[in-house]
Amino acid sequence: MCGLVGFLTQGIWSSEEETVPLLHRMTNRIVNRGPDSAGYWHDSDAGIALGHRRLSVVDLSPAGAQPMHSACGRYVMAFNGEIYNHLELRELLGNSLWRGHSDTETVLEAFSSWGIISTLQRCNGMYAIALWDKKERTLTLARDRIGEKPLYYGWQGQGANSCFLFGSELNALKAHPSFSTVINRDALSLYMRHNYIASPHSIYQGIHKLTPGCFLTISLSLQEPDEISYWSLPLVAQHGVTQPFTGSDDSAIDTLESLLKDSVRQQMVADVDLGAFLSGGIDSSTVVALMQAQSNRPVKTFTIGFSEDAYNEAIYAKAVAKHLGTEHTELYVTPQQALDVIPKLPNLYNEPFADSSQIPTFLVSQLASQYVTVSLSGDAGDELFCGYGRYMFTRSLWDRIRILPLPFRKILEAGITGLSPAHLNILLAPLKLFKSYSLRKGNLGDRLHKAAGLLASPSLNSLYLDLVTHWVPNDLVLGANEPLTYLSGNNLALSGLDSMQRMMALDTLSYLPDDILVKVDRAAMGVSLETRLPFLDQRVVEFAWQLPQDLKMRGGAGKWALRQVLNRYVPSELIDRPKMGFGVPLDDWLRGPLRDWAEDLLCESRMRQEGYLNPEPIQRKWAEHVSGTRNWHYHLWDVLMFQSWLRCHSS
Repeated sequence: MCGLVGFLTQGIWSSEEETVPLLHRMTNRIVNRGPDSAGYWHDSDAGIALGHRRLSVVDLSPAGAQPMHSACGRYVMAFNGEIYNHLELRELLGNSLWRGHSDTETVLEAFSSWGIISTLQRCNGMYAIALWDKKERTLTLARDRIGEKPLYYGWQGQGANSCFLFGSELNALKAHPSFSTVINRDALSLYMRHNYIASPHSIYQGIHKLTPGCFLTISLSLQEPDEISYWSLPLVAQHGVTQPFTGSDDSAIDTLESLLKDSVRQQMVADVDLGAFLSGGIDSSTVVALMQAQSNRPVKTFTIGFSEDAYNEAIYAKAVAKHLGTEHTELYVTPQQALDVIPKLPNLYNEPFADSSQIPTFLVSQLASQYVTVSLSGDAGDELFCGYGRYMFTRSLWDRIRILPLPFRKILEAGITGLSPAHLNILLAPLKLFKSYSLRKGNLGDRLHKAAGLLASPSLNSLYLDLVTHWVPNDLVLGANEPLTYLSGNNLALSGLDSMQRMMALDTLSYLPDDILVKVDRAAMGVSLETRLPFLDQRVVEFAWQLPQDLKMRGGAGKWALRQVLNRYVPSELIDRPKMGFGVPLDDWLRGPLRDWAEDLLCESRMRQEGYLNPEPIQRKWAEHVSGTRNWHYHLWDVLMFQSWLRCHSS
């Protein structure tokens, strides 16, 4: 795993004296992504400069150093990621004069032989690529199919100082003197709605994220980048549901096991120590089980635990590890250890990011990095195999409310929200007598108050957007026009998909790359740990979409086929339990040890002076949360992470 930076310019920074120190400054900002070595290359006449930080994982010798030149001399490339099928590509290329055994060299020679699109379509892996063509004087940027690896780009500066910047992290781009730190208020509105900034937007004006599954080519003479798709999740999804797998259940399970097993096998190839995150849930347990089945020694596994039972999965992970015979390491985290992570988050994530599971993700990455350089993870199983409870909840709720006329639902919503949560709790008090844990726990009035807001949704798509929305940013973010996204009406062809499949596709296009993969990549790279995700093998993704929906959701439970694979290795009684997630007791922390920190960041006069957010709705929610009448920790964490980021990056 590595990090890359670069710029294309005809301005003053193309000289030898300016370029090398500038590349040093830019790459030093991402030393955590590649602590082992650094490399630089530039062509002053062409105005191109490439920088690279290396985390040596495959081919630790100097033959794997970057930026790397093709054997023909035409191309120079900086590469971040892993190509898991690169040995197969080498056989197809038939080149007997390899200088080393890195996948970087393989991809570079593939570009020379097959061209851009054909090479990208053959590569199975995670990657961000910057390729300079000396002959055509063009720069090509490419990103993997789902978006495991980040890649930012954009024109900055004016006139002679105009410069096209690109790199793995915003911190590296900010080291360039042309970079402008003007905040993109439209992107901020997306962040407040979702707790992440959806691609292709970034927090800074003029800087974009390259869309997953796309590449762009740019030059000084052709300065408008045009993203071209070489792989399309919507097309894969549509093809899968219109031409589904037609074999028996057993045949489907056999095929899925074979694909996953081969994906895990390929991703276990490394010249450094390797392990896996293990939560004890279905996804991570499947990955670890398939690793152990193909390893001649105990696999190193890692988990963190919490003293709060509602957030502790360590006991389940330990049981799975014992059954599989892994070399298991667990760390029970104190509240203070978790709280100590919070000051690191603004620099770790570069732009505002408010998925609170970023805290335990960083902690388990930190733990693993003490023992291994590469860790496999079970992320993406929920999106591919229908694992989120919200899919069933949304469809079930829509089936119930759709029979009521919309005007009546609006009246019902107004009636419920017209009562305070305290009054609702009094009315709902008899439900506390039921044995159902979901009815006995928490603030029922608060939960009903929030659920009532879903009643007026005019369509299932709108209902799902409402369900995953934190803030409605219209009256919160000042001077913003919220851009359309896949979730909010951006044109997206998903014909043939039923309501549940559509939600899964939308999550794979948005929530997975812009939340889950961002969370994992930045947390792990913050401690120089490479993470690999076997579920995102191209073959697994495409087969998952061919599986009929009843092989994913059966008997009211998701991941049916995946569970059957896991049951071949781990007894179901070690796995079958309600989904917990990977969280921290943030609601209590904000009323306790984080209260002073939060009140400082939520200072009304400070927010008015900054001029980005309307403090009135924030202050209302803060007062309700602190008093215990409402639980607004998701909404407040969004604001706190932005305010914390703003304070860190504006100083």
